[in-house]
Amino acid sequence: MTGTRAHDPPPGYARVWGLAWPIILSNLSVPLVGAVDTAVMGHMPDPAYIGAVAIGASLFSVLYWGFGFLRMGTTGFVSQAFGVGDGGEIRVALQRALILALGLGGLLWLLQWPIATIAFAVIDGSESVETFARAYFDIRIWSAPAVLANYALLGTLIGLQNTRAVLVHQLVLNGTNIGLDLLFVPVLGWGVEGVALASVIAEFTAVALGLWLILRQLRLLPPATRVPRVFERDALLALLAVNGNIMIRTLCLVGCFFWFAASGARIGELELAANAVLIQLLFFLSYGLDGFAHAAEGLAGSAWGRRSRTHFAAAVRTTTVSAFGVAVAFTAAYATLGGVFITAMTDLDDVRAAATTYLPWMIAAPLVAVWSFQLDGIFIGTTRTVEMRNAMLISTGLFLLAVWWLVPPLGNHGLWLALMLFLAVRALTLGRYLPRLYRWLHAHSPPPPGSG
Repeated sequence: MTGTRAHDPPPGYARVWGLAWPIILSNLSVPLVGAVDTAVMGHMPDPAYIGAVAIGASLFSVLYWGFGFLRMGTTGFVSQAFGVGDGGEIRVALQRALILALGLGGLLWLLQWPIATIAFAVIDGSESVETFARAYFDIRIWSAPAVLANYALLGTLIGLQNTRAVLVHQLVLNGTNIGLDLLFVPVLGWGVEGVALASVIAEFTAVALGLWLILRQLRLLPPATRVPRVFERDALLALLAVNGNIMIRTLCLVGCFFWFAASGARIGELELAANAVLIQLLFFLSYGLDGFAHAAEGLAGSAWGRRSRTHFAAAVRTTTVSAFGVAVAFTAAYATLGGVFITAMTDLDDVRAAATTYLPWMIAAPLVAVWSFQLDGIFIGTTRTVEMRNAMLISTGLFLLAVWWLVPPLGNHGLWLALMLFLAVRALTLGRYLPRLYRWLHAHSPPPPGSG
């Protein structure tokens, strides 16, 4: 082992929580942007403004979600290089990710007309909503390269185990967005165009900040003993393979949640509304567990890079135990306060009653979902994305089969059972591959010091 990090002690619980809490706090800042967007549009003279921004924001969420591999793949490569203190490889991994991000962002610029045409044909809203939403889209699309670059920058910061910088980055990104919302709409009266422009400026501001935060940390690493080339053939092939597998995994995940929503709609409007309320609890759960999954990415990836069985086992153990403790807390909170949340989310008595009927599924969800969250983090950090892809393909197929088989006799309870099975199978399939990582480390780890 080489580099400044070779003799670090295995990660303990203090280290895990130190990495996780900034991610959790930064995640909590995300829904505030949507709340402010809705609030400023809520004071416009036409309710179509609210609907237009909601549609536009949802469209971009779906559009960008498929590019999440830029964040996850970058984390894996950077964390492994960080494990051995290879500043040169970290720089090149970031450069490759940024080049890919800018190229894909430019492609979205070029394809904006067909993307908008297809999207608004599918949405089929009222004329006024579509007019405002098109105005929002035409401005917001120009943030595409910055959004994708920020994915790469966040992946680098997590790989560098600098989650406090992640918190600063996200607070500046979302704080700038909120501040410009309040300036452009209530003060300057720019409507949906102001909301969209606020997002564009905030994203490019965050790119500049992210680059500065990363370069500041890289200066502290020792100089590279070898200067790798950005366009090395093997490295590029590895980048494409890792990102391609993660993209397939992400599209399957998005597709399953879309199918969950669509299946609820086929059951009935009441069930659809109840599911929409309860699924928000699953999103809140992800905000909490993501912190430990990201900690697992950084710590497991670093241990993998230095080929350390001891550090890898400690990273898996401490992040998973910590995440399980938080999952238990979520289950307890949903069991005691779930009814309060449902009441706050809707005034409709029928929806409240239906959501309460299906609440036990969400009470159980944290204890089922935590394992797949953590295993995702471990496999992302080690860039073993073939296993992630295969596990997700199996899980998706079984989920669709479960929906087909369980919904007719059990209705919406069958749909929720299918979702729980999906979460459980994701964990079981990834867990089946986990021993391979330990065997690989056993074969490739250097002998302990003094063993001759």
